[in-house]
Amino acid sequence: MHRRITTAAAAALSFALALGLPAVAQAHGDTLKVVVTGHREGRVTTDVTWENDGDAVDGKVAATVNAVSEDGTRTTGPWTLVKDGASPAGWTTAETLPAGRWKVTVEVGFPGLGRAERDLTVEAAAPAPQSSAAPQSSPAPQSSPAGPVAPTGPAASTSPSPSPSPSSSSSSSRSGRIAWVTTAGVAVAALAGAAVGLFIRRSRVRRRGTGG
Repeated sequence: MHRRITTAAAAALSFALALGLPAVAQAHGDTLKVVVTGHREGRVTTDVTWENDGDAVDGKVAATVNAVSEDGTRTTGPWTLVKDGASPAGWTTAETLPAGRWKVTVEVGFPGLGRAERDLTVEAAAPAPQSSAAPQSSPAPQSSPAGPVAPTGPAASTSPSPSPSPSSSSSSSRSGRIAWVTTAGVAVAALAGAAVGLFIRRSRVRRRGTGG
C-alpha cells in the first residue's frame, strides 16, 4: 500500500510538472534511466539520465527514496534527491542510512518517469582511533651532591681570633719583666734621691745651729 501511494504521488507530481515543459519531453522522451550506484557514508547515490539519448538531466529532479531493512522491521524515507557534484548525472540523498542491510527504492516523477531498486549494506562507523599513550615524563635529572657550603650571616663574618703562639707569649712575659725592673729601678732611684736630699737638708740645718 505504501509503495502504491508513493508511486501515485510521484506520477501525479510528474504529470503536473510535465504540463509546463512539453519541449523538454519531446527532446529527450518521457522516461528516465535511474541507477542506484551505491552509497557514500550512508547517503544513497544514483545516476539519472534520459533513457532515449543518455543525456544527464538538467535542472531539478523530483524523486522519492525509501529503504526497508532486510528483516522488514525498519523503514526510512521518503527522502528527496539533491545534485551530487561527483558526476554530471549524479544525485544523492542528504540523509544517511543507518548501519545494516537495506533494500533501497528510488522513484522519479519529474522531469520524466523512472524507477530503480538495489540492496545496500551500510557498515557501522569505525571507532575513532584511540590516542597513543601519553609519553612518560622523563625523570628529573639528579643533582650532584653539593660541596661544603660556606656559612653565611653574622656567624660567617665573625672569624675566631688566632690563639697566641708560645713564642709571642714568652716575648710578652720578657717585656713585662723588663718593664717591671725598669719601674722598680726608677722608684728606688727616686727614693734614694729623696733620702739624699733630706740628709743634705738636715746637715745644713745642724751647721747653722752650731755655727750660729
